[in-house]
Amino acid sequence: MQVSHVITNNRSVRKEAAVRTKKGFGPYLGITFLIGFGFFTMGLMDPLYDNYVTIFLSRYIQRMSLVGFFMTIDNILAIFLIPLVSAWSDRTHTRIGRRMPYILVLLPLTAILFGAIPYAAGVSLAALLTTLILLNVTKQSVRGPIVALMPDTIPANYRSEANGVINTMGGIASIVGTVGLARLMDLDTTLPLLGATKDRLPFPLAGIFVVLAVILLFAFVREKEPNPSEAQEQKTPILESFRNVAAQKDKSALYILVALFLWFLGYQGVLPFIGKYSVDILKTSTGTAALASGMVGIAYALFAIPSGYIAHRIGRKKTIRISLLVISILTVILFVHPWITASLPGSLKLGTFWAIMFLFGIFWVSIITNSFPMLWQMAEWGTIGIYTGLYYTASQAAAILAPILTGFIIDIFGYQGIFLFCTICMLCARFVMGKVTKGEPGEILNSEER
Repeated sequence: MQVSHVITNNRSVRKEAAVRTKKGFGPYLGITFLIGFGFFTMGLMDPLYDNYVTIFLSRYIQRMSLVGFFMTIDNILAIFLIPLVSAWSDRTHTRIGRRMPYILVLLPLTAILFGAIPYAAGVSLAALLTTLILLNVTKQSVRGPIVALMPDTIPANYRSEANGVINTMGGIASIVGTVGLARLMDLDTTLPLLGATKDRLPFPLAGIFVVLAVILLFAFVREKEPNPSEAQEQKTPILESFRNVAAQKDKSALYILVALFLWFLGYQGVLPFIGKYSVDILKTSTGTAALASGMVGIAYALFAIPSGYIAHRIGRKKTIRISLLVISILTVILFVHPWITASLPGSLKLGTFWAIMFLFGIFWVSIITNSFPMLWQMAEWGTIGIYTGLYYTASQAAAILAPILTGFIIDIFGYQGIFLFCTICMLCARFVMGKVTKGEPGEILNSEER
């Protein structure tokens, strides 16, 4: 009777999956938006961290090279913590799911520590560094389980669309951070509990948003129960699972990891310097300088979902390779931008720069939206966290190396050299992506939900 019950349940699951497949992505749209609140928290904190922690550190440290070193704390910790905690969450089994225990503990801690950054900066360098290290331990640990929550819940055939939705949430958060909350750094007043708000207020407010997102995730997101047969099969040790990915006969997963390292190398080599480029070359104010990265965030929010649907029609690989080619062209234009706009008024010169950054954002989100689902498509139930961790390991390794390389390029050739560096990285990534043969949504149209 027990075996019969299991068979009946499995048949009902397959029938439900088939019905949902016929309806398309629609039935999963609501739950995807709710999962997207996890990405909203990261998208909200990241731009505030990148733009203002350097300022806080500069109060105590005069050498910018040392400031840059401390700014890599998050990326260094991410390389170790994201794959490790992602793999742990693959092996975690609780009544509330595999990922949720990590989210419920680590995200609220992250919110508290993030809100404390400007207050620690007002105490001492030691207090600031301690807060930054603790923050990045919790923040980078929870990132993997947050990301893996989506493929745990959404069928592989619709993950490009779902990834578009959650990237939209991240883009909206980036806009809120760069265009909205960042402006509150100038608000000079005193509030109950928070105290003086000058150069502080956005951080505790962002922390409050993070806590609200955790409440929504816990209240409305239910992780899918694993198939009993799949759960029994996943007995491979964690480290061996990593080796198995590299040892697979089909190297598509490995090629994607190499390609994403290259495109993140180009992206992370440019974006951290865009604000300073705006001030030094385009002669903007410090406040206005953040709007260049804000253009990327706006494009992210507007085109993340359409890029998923486009990839579903023409293919993920083709979408990514087209996007890499267009970004290569755009960065060449950015390289010559000071010369071709030399005769234009300052406002028009700035406007054209922002327009190019907006276009950059459109095609960048097309890459990000579809590369993750390609990896997830190659994963089994028990290895989604492993692939998530590998994705972040490659991207964070690029984030550590890129600013060092492009900083060196700026010292020798000036700012324009970083745009050619990005062009080369994107073209190399496009070449490597040409070798990928798996990861398209149509590969599992008739398979059961993963």
